[in-house]
Amino acid sequence: MTTPTPVLLKVPEVMARLKYSRSKVYDLIRTKRLASIKEGRCRRIPESAVQDYIRAGLEEAA
Repeated sequence: MTTPTPVLLKVPEVMARLKYSRSKVYDLIRTKRLASIKEGRCRRIPESAVQDYIRAGLEEAA
């Protein structure tokens, strides 16, 4: 049985999913509220990190 490959999103894809501006996404990355990796000069955000960020926001709101 194979492990699913993590999906890495580009910043514009995260912007579209969260309906956030580019600067807001980079602010979340900078403050370590949204995990990311760097590939060369590009940032990639694991899809699971976006889901974790949303889950944490929902828990804070509850």
